[in-house]
Amino acid sequence: MCSRVLWTSEGQPILVGRNWDWTDVVVTELYTTPRGIERSGMTPTNPMKWKAKYASVAAVAWEALTGGGINEAGLSVNLLYLAESDFGERDDTLKGVCCSVWAQYYLDSFATVAEAVEAAKSIQVVPFKVVHKGELGESYIHMEVADASGDSAIIEILDGKPVIHHGKQYRVVANSPTYDEQLALMKEYEGLGGSKPVPGGSQSDERFVRGAFYAQMLPEQPASYQAAVSGVLSIMRNMSTPFGMDDPDKPNISATRWRTIADLTNKRYYFEFADMPNVVWVDLDKLNLEKGASIQKFNLAAHFDASGQVADMFNPTEPPAFLEAGARPN
Repeated sequence: MCSRVLWTSEGQPILVGRNWDWTDVVVTELYTTPRGIERSGMTPTNPMKWKAKYASVAAVAWEALTGGGINEAGLSVNLLYLAESDFGERDDTLKGVCCSVWAQYYLDSFATVAEAVEAAKSIQVVPFKVVHKGELGESYIHMEVADASGDSAIIEILDGKPVIHHGKQYRVVANSPTYDEQLALMKEYEGLGGSKPVPGGSQSDERFVRGAFYAQMLPEQPASYQAAVSGVLSIMRNMSTPFGMDDPDKPNISATRWRTIADLTNKRYYFEFADMPNVVWVDLDKLNLEKGASIQKFNLAAHFDASGQVADMFNPTEPPAFLEAGARPN
């Protein structure tokens, strides 16, 4: 259920790859957010209110939640499934941010991982409802953040409190178990401190180890920019879960539905569906993201022949109808 790899090398672009895995087809479109857009934390009580300081492009699922994206400062944010998440009881003294807009709040508001980490300590993240494996439950998620310096953070919500792993060494993320346990398990494998062979399965810990192992095998100085991007994309495809592998008894195994590469140096966002043969991308500097500009979106599913740069294929649209805390997608 989702994977992420951060790749850095001296003199090379900072690249973040992610997979979105889910039990069913996920209607996902790319949305722009111009500077100055006003937003709410979507909680019934004491919601955070803000205006977008930074413009962004984001992958919005079901027209209801931001799953990940990149802003003009070179910050990338991604949400991933974590079954161990525990958001605790609502504390109305804290500003509330629903999971549906958690990633968007960070994209709108922060330029660096350090800023995002500090903000995590003063807000309360509140879940919405989601149907997963046929059962209605909470939006059990955690967040990864990376910036144009190569800094990184993994933010989990456990026992109602943020648990933060902050540092450039935290490059790979998957799902269960919690991140401290993932790091410990990783050291048991060949090439990562142990002797076990690199696993080939689809469980979260297996994908985590595989991503960590292959990420360190990429050339430090690729032959070209294309080679750098395709190297990260090859790892994300290796960490993907094939169609047909969904297991109702294993919450961390679902088919990969789409993947992205965020180039934090050049402010470029790559996107592909797992069931389509084409990769598209958009450069943020080719979009009108000035204050007062309209929100725009691009739907790859409606443009089967699209490939390459698609900045001119974005069209004005209404804002996403972000879910309120406690609500569920249609």
